[in-house]
Amino acid sequence: MPVKVLKKEGESAAAMMYRFTKKIQQGGILKEAKKRRFYERPKNKNKRRVLALKRETKKAEVQYKKRWGLL
Repeated sequence: MPVKVLKKEGESAAAMMYRFTKKIQQGGILKEAKKRRFYERPKNKNKRRVLALKRETKKAEVQYKKRWGLL
């Protein structure tokens, strides 16, 4: 998915580069490129997903306990 940034009238090169980097970050292109830099085995992908789910459940549990004053 190409990102196209045209220079606006009276815009400096630095401002145009700023808009370009913002579009790259918002589009998730940089994150995707970093993720694809090295091959990751499917087993590792699944392990990463499972660990992320565990983190989310633990975070929700801590929030619940804080809300009810159990922590």
